[in-house]
Amino acid sequence: MLVAPSANHVYAEQAPTMAVAELAVTTTVENPERTAMAGVEYVGFGADALDPAAIARQSSALALFERAGELLRPVQLPAVQVMDDDLLTITKYAGKTNEMFTRLLLHVTCAQVRTAGPERPVLPGGVRQLDVLDPMAGRGTTLQAAWLMGHNGFGVETDERAVEQLAAFMKTYLRRKRLRHKADAAPVRREGRVIGRRFEVTAHPGVATGGHDALEGAPALTMSVLTGDTRDSARLFGRRRFDAIVTDAPYGIVHGARSARGNREGRGDRSPAALLAQAIPVWAGQLRAGGALGIAWNAFGLTRDDLAAICADAGLEVCPGPAWEQFSHRVDSSIRRDLIVARKPAR
Repeated sequence: MLVAPSANHVYAEQAPTMAVAELAVTTTVENPERTAMAGVEYVGFGADALDPAAIARQSSALALFERAGELLRPVQLPAVQVMDDDLLTITKYAGKTNEMFTRLLLHVTCAQVRTAGPERPVLPGGVRQLDVLDPMAGRGTTLQAAWLMGHNGFGVETDERAVEQLAAFMKTYLRRKRLRHKADAAPVRREGRVIGRRFEVTAHPGVATGGHDALEGAPALTMSVLTGDTRDSARLFGRRRFDAIVTDAPYGIVHGARSARGNREGRGDRSPAALLAQAIPVWAGQLRAGGALGIAWNAFGLTRDDLAAICADAGLEVCPGPAWEQFSHRVDSSIRRDLIVARKPAR
């Protein structure tokens, strides 16, 4: 597998190692490892019965080849994306998570989902459509990555300005792509009072309109983002449950979550560890049985063992194995990003 290049040179250096780990936790391929041929680096692996769609879903897959002696024979990867890449890459702003990492975190989390329940549409590539929640949604990168792969995206975000920017972008993007859609913004009421605002949009990539070719088999997509504190996520969404919760936690460098539960002056709580200890039990209650929680965080501020303990105390089972410890990578001198995935036991 040829790994896609990254504009971020630090991420590009570490992407092949994470690609090996991603293959190990999401597929049944044998012995994935970094390898070089003619001065070009690849990720090599063995497979008796290969599912090309499983490779196409890898976050960094650019191309696939079968080795035939000293030659490489191209293997066509099927189309598994429901939306165009530019949905995820157009927006640029300070603090935006690398898009390739967002896709990786989403993929390894969704691969662990074992929820049952009502029948879901089957996406191109043969997987089920899932409901994905990002309870710290920011400007919606995770939700856009979910749409890219055909999943519904839901979010909670304390910064109303960020939600407004996401809403403006999505409306403009869908209009320019000439995709059939409906967008709406409205207050959220509980027990007769307004507790936040909701931006909701539904799009139909499987319906052809002027200038747009329908993607055969693509289901309707829903995105719904509510304003509010992540620790109020369960109250905001009420009885709704999710197959996967995927979020990039604050790194403790700049944390803008503001609520009365911060310090006495009302400033934001700058401790990601304290925030996660309060929020993870809330998120765990929003998962369907068999669902999965995936969190990226700064390992300089919270150890993996401590985060695993928080997940376990919330009734979640952390995914074990050495491959899960290969995702740690440097972002800058003050941030070493890692990820953890934990499952809610199926009843």
